[in-house]
Amino acid sequence: MEETFVPFRGIKNDLKGRLLCYKQDWSGGLRAGIRILAPTTYIFFASAIPVISFGEQLERNTDGTLTAVQTLASTALCGVIHSIIGGQPLLILGVAEPTVLMYTFMFDFAKDRKDLGPQLFLAWTGWVCVWTALLLFLLAVLGACSIINRFTRVAGELFGLLIAMLFMQQAIRGLVEEFGIPQRENVKEAEFLPSWRFGNGMFALVLSFGLLLTALSSRKARSWRYGAGWLRGFIADYGVPFMVLVWTAVSYIPVNDVPHGIPRRLFSPNPWSAGAYSNWTVIKVDMLKVPPLYIIGAFIPATMIAVLYYFDHSVASQLAQQQEFNLKKPSSYHYDLLLLGFLVILCGLIGIPPSNGVIPQSPMHTKSLATLKHQLLRNKLVSTARDSIQKNENLSQLYRSMQDAYTEMQTPLVHQTSSAPGLKELKDSTIQRASSSGYIDAPVDAAVFDVDKDIDELLPVEVKEQRLSNLLQALMVGTCVAAMPLLKKIPTSVLWGYFAFMAIESLPGNQFWERILLLFTAPSRRYMVLEDYHATFVETVPFKTIAFFTLFQTFYLLLCFGLTWIPIAGVLFPLLIMLLVPVRQYFLPKFFKGAHLQDLDAAEYEEAPAITYNLTFEEQGNNNQPQPANLDSGEVFDEIITRSRGEIRHGRSPKVTSSSTQSPREEMKSVYSPRISRGGHSPRLNEIRMEVGPRLSPSPRPSVLGQTSRRGSSSSS
Repeated sequence: MEETFVPFRGIKNDLKGRLLCYKQDWSGGLRAGIRILAPTTYIFFASAIPVISFGEQLERNTDGTLTAVQTLASTALCGVIHSIIGGQPLLILGVAEPTVLMYTFMFDFAKDRKDLGPQLFLAWTGWVCVWTALLLFLLAVLGACSIINRFTRVAGELFGLLIAMLFMQQAIRGLVEEFGIPQRENVKEAEFLPSWRFGNGMFALVLSFGLLLTALSSRKARSWRYGAGWLRGFIADYGVPFMVLVWTAVSYIPVNDVPHGIPRRLFSPNPWSAGAYSNWTVIKVDMLKVPPLYIIGAFIPATMIAVLYYFDHSVASQLAQQQEFNLKKPSSYHYDLLLLGFLVILCGLIGIPPSNGVIPQSPMHTKSLATLKHQLLRNKLVSTARDSIQKNENLSQLYRSMQDAYTEMQTPLVHQTSSAPGLKELKDSTIQRASSSGYIDAPVDAAVFDVDKDIDELLPVEVKEQRLSNLLQALMVGTCVAAMPLLKKIPTSVLWGYFAFMAIESLPGNQFWERILLLFTAPSRRYMVLEDYHATFVETVPFKTIAFFTLFQTFYLLLCFGLTWIPIAGVLFPLLIMLLVPVRQYFLPKFFKGAHLQDLDAAEYEEAPAITYNLTFEEQGNNNQPQPANLDSGEVFDEIITRSRGEIRHGRSPKVTSSSTQSPREEMKSVYSPRISRGGHSPRLNEIRMEVGPRLSPSPRPSVLGQTSRRGSSSSS
């Protein structure tokens, strides 16, 4: 995004870039066929369930003035409009927790005013939305979104982790409340007796953790050893919504043996109930009844909401467009903020809370579309590779066929590059190696090219950028309004489990979270981090620097989290995160080296290949190297497995190297990877080697074909 503060230039550039993509945004989604339903269903549940919960929270805080009907209607209306005429279709809109807090604050203010009161609350919030929209228009026109360029990974990942903490907090708070008595309930009911309250709470724990564990497991179904491939893929795509239905059904098992109301379920009036649609006439009846003093005073909360929406909307869009996703279409920050202003004023005039870009749903949407694009590309390339092998083509011909198939799957735009980085490195590494070994003209077989494994490594991370999934999920949210009688059958405890699932699902790919885990890793076990794909800073930055940098971020995270607990002021926590921009620019360089900051705060999530540690015969007899420090018996026995008949074996057998030579075909599978070579001699690897002692020494692991091309987040699982 070009950084410009010239009025209207940012909006003009956004419209110019996105109009070039508009036709392909729809045709790309339609070409995906029925497969588009997988990311659509996944993000629909991620969007609808929190909105329903926030609606129930608003119903309690506003004495029934606003309910889940209004929050669902806002999410659906704004989602449909944004998916059709919005700039960035990957951005998901919805009613978020900060909006709930602001509306709660405004209701508490209005209900105690005689000349305002609950009767004119929605009319007054309509004026608040008018002021908010005007401020958003001003920010969009003046190019305020250009500041997002300075919002680096440090701030973005901290904000993402903070949202995950807030979701987990909501899940824990909801489970604790399952043991108590809800507000405005008759305490004399049998279900609120101490014994039944305890039973309700324990059943809620079963339902919540049951959903959480099965949902997390279903997302990994593609890596299961059991079941046919199509079944594992189906479970991975649709397992999470299916688990919501399963655990809702489980909640009805004891229904005849317990009092009515156990377990507790969602509460919301039906959209056709008396008074449920009175808010739609706010602009026609009540807005002109608001005293002029309160119309002017509405500017104060409007300023807070405008800053909040500017920040949330822009950061949600940025997290959905991180560089590791390799998006090919341009961003649209300025235009989307302008459109948000129109959506806010529309929602205010019809008496419903506005929607804005939400986290973690927006990056979750992008990740689910990356999975879809990977599946589509993989199916095409696997079919092409097998046809080439049946024709006895050599490796060079196989590459050309796959390159043609890959290009056929792309629709380059004016501003796009047509290169395919993964397939390009197939030519640079594999074919060059084959030529030097004299097998360039030999027919390809499984010993040279494993279709099922090697293609996955060759494919770069790409995203199916289109508008259809966003439109469909918004329409599905809209159908929830009419399906309210069915939604009220879902236990609230299932919602809390889903909140926890969303919090955990947002963690993979967050370097801040990975560094926190690294701090808790025993020194003698840090080498295990290198045995899988890992962020490059693990190899290039000293551990002490990583620790200090992570502790600073953790302190700042806890400071922001603590601010959310302060009434009213809690909604201003984005200001504290925006303060990270000057902190990162002027404060951190005084305490950390520039090269280390560049690796720890890289714009792109760059992964290094796995490095296997081999135990060699020479090292076993070498007593000159330092011994492992603080290696206790627990670390020896935790890798030993006892089988059913009593014999024991090592769960992780050390690999013993020998001088045996490889056959030419075996040598073909050991493609040289320059990134592995560089990583093997980094100072950080030497530091880890000293920590684990002589029993382990790093050696480059033979990579499969094209393994060097694997960059970016591995979030397409």
